[in-house]
Amino acid sequence: MTLTRFMTEHMPHAVPAKGNISISTFANSASQIQLFDSNNMSRQAIRRHIRQERNSITQDEQQQLALIASRHLLAEIQRLNAKRVALYLTHDGELATNKIIDALWQQGVETYLPVVHPFSPGNLLFLKYDKQTEMVENQYGIGEPKLDASKVMPVNHLDVIVTPLVAFDASGNRMGMGGGYYDRTLAQVVENQPLAVGFAHDCQQVSKLPVEYWDIPLPLIITPTRRFSSIG
Repeated sequence: MTLTRFMTEHMPHAVPAKGNISISTFANSASQIQLFDSNNMSRQAIRRHIRQERNSITQDEQQQLALIASRHLLAEIQRLNAKRVALYLTHDGELATNKIIDALWQQGVETYLPVVHPFSPGNLLFLKYDKQTEMVENQYGIGEPKLDASKVMPVNHLDVIVTPLVAFDASGNRMGMGGGYYDRTLAQVVENQPLAVGFAHDCQQVSKLPVEYWDIPLPLIITPTRRFSSIG
């Protein structure tokens, strides 16, 4: 079964991705989105507000939005012909990735999950993830593969890293939970290898994020209704 067929059969409500402009829309509803005015707000205040907004989405809405956004993201992965994709497991109202993982498994695309590095504070390792993977819970209450050095994949050997985020703006700036894990990971990326892709609800976009020297903008962000890209 191809990814295209999987998306058609399992994600019937999604709208096909299109366009190579900086900001393209997948649905007319994109024009109705009102951005949260984050000007003159602290990072902590923005993070608190957006997390509340994200967690206020009902379970039914979460499922529908995740199906739609997943189709767009799978289209990008297919376009890139990616063979090794790192994702995350849903936590704290994030867009669910389970349908994406299922589709990639069916196609034989290797999937990886982040693991908090046991010896290098603030850093991540990426371990192979499949149906037989033994999972443990890390200090943040998030499931991750049990550490096994034989299953670690170096960042520069991945094709795509799908990154969680709390907030973003139209320039591709990303705000995470504040631990800096993905900032340190993205600092290892050279010439978009691997390609870092943000995956977020539309309500997570703000007017402008305050940027620190360590922040690295994302070249591509996918939401249920839009595609933000600096790579075409």
